[in-house]
Amino acid sequence: MGRAQPRRWRHALLLTAVVLVGLITVFDIVTPSDIVLGPLLVIAPAITAWAEGPWTTGCVGALAVAAQAFIGWRSDLLLSRNLLVQVVALALLSVLIVALCLVRDRRRRELAQVRSVAEAAQRVLLWPLPQRLGPVRLASLYLAAEDEASIGGDLYAAARTGGGARLMIGDVRGKGLPAIGEAALLLGAFREAAHQHTALPSLAASLERSVTRYLADFEPEEESGERFVTALLLEVPDDDPVVRMTSCGHVAPLLLGPDGRVSVPDLSPAPPLGVGLTAPGGSTVDVLPFGPGDTLLLYTDGVVEARDRRGVFYPLAERAPQWAGSAPQALLDHVRRDLIAHTGGRLGDDVAMIAVRRRGAGQGGADAPDGRK
Repeated sequence: MGRAQPRRWRHALLLTAVVLVGLITVFDIVTPSDIVLGPLLVIAPAITAWAEGPWTTGCVGALAVAAQAFIGWRSDLLLSRNLLVQVVALALLSVLIVALCLVRDRRRRELAQVRSVAEAAQRVLLWPLPQRLGPVRLASLYLAAEDEASIGGDLYAAARTGGGARLMIGDVRGKGLPAIGEAALLLGAFREAAHQHTALPSLAASLERSVTRYLADFEPEEESGERFVTALLLEVPDDDPVVRMTSCGHVAPLLLGPDGRVSVPDLSPAPPLGVGLTAPGGSTVDVLPFGPGDTLLLYTDGVVEARDRRGVFYPLAERAPQWAGSAPQALLDHVRRDLIAHTGGRLGDDVAMIAVRRRGAGQGGADAPDGRK
């Protein structure tokens, strides 16, 4: 159904172009000689170029040129200087339109290749989070600010450890393709270190060392000391209804209760990763109640710093309560639609979000039809 609609639209435009050639030809012949409609034939290849390729556009252009010559023949003016100029001008304009079609199609192929590479990079770097991981149910969302990129400087990852689940969400300074290298480094470091360190501060210190080594080797001299990564590390134990969090300069998440209440945890953040200040004892662990039915909404600052046309920031904390009872994926779908509507579809920064819900007893099945669980 989705493919049939554009196909019908293209056919309708092509039919309109051919009909216009016929109508302009007939009206030019039957109207008085002081009314000249032949030059309007250039509309036909121009309309065709909107939906068809260069070959079809060229055929319609040739049809328009033939119609112009036919008008001259019917009017006994085929060899007149005025009509010859009109025929040559129409032919040249048709050739120009075909050339523009060729350039457009080449640009489309190049853009498709770029998007294909970006999508492949996203699949390799940002592994899809599982729907269930130990005691929690998960959903993730990524929106890149750059049109030709599917991934930028925002990142997220999750790992199942012996006693629970660990998650990370982060934001590399900058956006788009230049930040992918640092994002890839941090994702790889987390996936390995999450299983080697029993405490979140030790995990944060390990990530700090990885980022620092990377920046020492690859950071441009003109940006020395200006590259860093904010990150939020979480641990949800299997048997304890709490969540442990260590923030390295990252924004605090929203805690959504099943009754619609929303709160913002008061965290004690350490410095961002990459500035050389996160030592094993340099970050703290904040412990919050996180019982069955509670949902944590993790996000990067691209969400709350998104502006509408008037410059108003997106009010996530005010909008989220209405979707507090939704399943994780449904919650992110609501936020995504609302965020895009707020910004008019133009994001100023990359956006990453994770919805984390503590599973309760009897929640091993699929989501309910209305998206609530």
